[in-house]
Amino acid sequence: MSRALIFGLLLALAAALALRCPQLDIRPMHNDEAVNAIKLRTLWEQGSYKYDPQEYHGPTLIYLTFAWMKLIGPVQFAHFDEIQLRLITVIFGVGLILFLPLISDALGRGAIVCAAILIAVSPAMVFYSRYFIHEMLLVAFTFLTIAAGWRYTRNRKPGWAVLAGVSIGLMQATKETFVLSIAAAVAAIFLNKLCNRDPNETANVFSLNRQHLIAAIAAWFITVIVLFTSFFTNARGPLDAVLTYFPWLHRVEGASPHLHPWDYYLSRLIYFHSGRGPVWSEALVLILAIVGIIAAFNPKSRLEGNRKFIRFIALYTIILTAIYSAISYKTPWCLLSFWQGMILLAGVGAMALINLGSQFIWKIPVSCVLLALTVQLAYQAWQVSVPYASNIHNPYIYAQTSDDILNLVERLDKLAPTDAQKNSFVIKVMAPDSEYWPLPWYLRQFKQVGFWPRVPADPYSDAMIVSTAFQANLDQKKTHIMAGLFELRPQTFFELYVETNAWTTYVNGAQRSQ
Repeated sequence: MSRALIFGLLLALAAALALRCPQLDIRPMHNDEAVNAIKLRTLWEQGSYKYDPQEYHGPTLIYLTFAWMKLIGPVQFAHFDEIQLRLITVIFGVGLILFLPLISDALGRGAIVCAAILIAVSPAMVFYSRYFIHEMLLVAFTFLTIAAGWRYTRNRKPGWAVLAGVSIGLMQATKETFVLSIAAAVAAIFLNKLCNRDPNETANVFSLNRQHLIAAIAAWFITVIVLFTSFFTNARGPLDAVLTYFPWLHRVEGASPHLHPWDYYLSRLIYFHSGRGPVWSEALVLILAIVGIIAAFNPKSRLEGNRKFIRFIALYTIILTAIYSAISYKTPWCLLSFWQGMILLAGVGAMALINLGSQFIWKIPVSCVLLALTVQLAYQAWQVSVPYASNIHNPYIYAQTSDDILNLVERLDKLAPTDAQKNSFVIKVMAPDSEYWPLPWYLRQFKQVGFWPRVPADPYSDAMIVSTAFQANLDQKKTHIMAGLFELRPQTFFELYVETNAWTTYVNGAQRSQ
């Protein structure tokens, strides 16, 4: 690598870490993050993990976090915190930059540096790098698959084919939507061949040696078998990895609350303005990507990289964007899969714009404008990830837990401040349709916690956290008092009831400390 490329990548890494690492715990845990954390708890405390084809996606996040926590975490799960868990997705978010040198000869060194900086400052990339869910791992493994495939076409060494196979296995073991990326890649390969009218380009650049193909497929299957069987303890896992598509297809057909119009993703990325919140836009990336696509298909354009590879990335990204837009089941973090391709193309587009003129009188002003717009993107990334991390005007939050949950947890901590008291303090949580998440994460230090989908026959305990949907009025017997009303999510409220003596002790203690 040249010094300029190394310097550019180091600059991008520094920006990526500066935006991703600070105040990782500022946003309350989302439901999905809490579910992942509790599944990790089962593995951590009971040594077991079993893939569930109905929900929760694949095992890579849980196993990788398990290994990560063995390195840095405390012994007891109760002492885990949000920063430790979210660092695993930060690592993969930054890893996208570290993988870029694998395709420096395909995209061009200048485009690689531009793409690295855009990955570092993209608000969507930054925000979801700080989110303990599967998406960033899927994007990273997908990119590694493409990069390994490209390297294989360069030297035909079987190791790259095997790495590509392992990466596909990791994609599958991360999230079921990996099939969309694979389908887009296969379609892009065939369309790219149809577009290939340059006799100087190698016609069979994507062809595979049969033995190498078998090795890649074997690596894929072995990876899948190892992970989905939970390291050979769950024989049904690989079958469930196939059967999982039946419930997911049912949701896509309409059995889900997550149905949104076709432009749901693009509207959040290009222009988003909610109420009195600021305007958010990553239109710079899309505009530069369009320039990159035009350059890829224009044989007269000056490209530093490999035109065929860039054209493949363009087709892959267009197809994947169309697929995700067409599927009515949408959650905002899914946009990362095609946004990564857009950023690679934006890197190409940025260099194409800079190289439109050969004189400094063109290059310097264009570079300065792009730099200024990139700094503005970085500012948005900070705003969306820290000041607006859980704000309803943030384009990337979705059913986000309210900051008020921290007040609820603080009050419970003061009611039972010591570990001994937490071991014996009984909490009953009542809410319909599992609406109590992410409380299992926040109550992890209490040993006597139960959850009910309704008000049980005997609802009373030291403390009760009850959905207002029940109108429980558990203070009517005067044995308990209602000690607060807390918002778990927008329009979702819970009442906290506390046993009278426990509340009196708490109040007296609070008065003595003043």
